[in-house]
Amino acid sequence: MNMNDLKNSKADVSTTTINKNEFDAATGNIYEAISIVSKRAIQINADIKKELLEKLEEFATYNDSLDEVFENKEQIEVSKFYEKLPKPHALAVTEWLEDRIYHRNTAKDL
Repeated sequence: MNMNDLKNSKADVSTTTINKNEFDAATGNIYEAISIVSKRAIQINADIKKELLEKLEEFATYNDSLDEVFENKEQIEVSKFYEKLPKPHALAVTEWLEDRIYHRNTAKDL
């Protein structure tokens, strides 16, 4: 997942209600569907965090003085961009509803 994917995502920024029958249609089990989506949200969150830390590392200044705090406008803009993105769980739910998450039940495969 990269910044362009996040920018062009159709995921809702605010909370929305989802039809339970539509959400668990792929698995037939609401708890299994929630488990799959939550695992995907954790993956998305890790990717976003890694990307954000890489971008913020470019602005890092290392000094021994704790008294001075520098404000960098580019760093602030990057932070604001990531704050405005849909949350990882919203991105995962959108992927799930669009059938873009691969999943399998290993217990059923036996």
